Amino acid sequence: MNVEVKEEAVLDQLRKADPEFQRWEQEHRKLDDELMNFETHVYLTPEEEIERKRMQKLKLAAKDRMMEMVRRYKTGQA
Repeated sequence: MNVEVKEEAVLDQLRKADPEFQRWEQEHRKLDDELMNFETHVYLTPEEEIERKRMQKLKLAAKDRMMEMVRRYKTGQA
């Protein structure tokens, strides 16, 4: 079984069984959607740029948290 398939199986399991993972994934998706709204702007005000950077950091933190949960699941520490 290749690593990518195994990773997807772990993600599927966590999506089904772990409410915390579900919350982080939902937060990540929400931030991604909100960041896409900034892509429609030709120019961002300084305030919008600050908000965009803040959201990018939150999105990355959510992704990091999900990947930590995947790592713990794979090593049996979940």
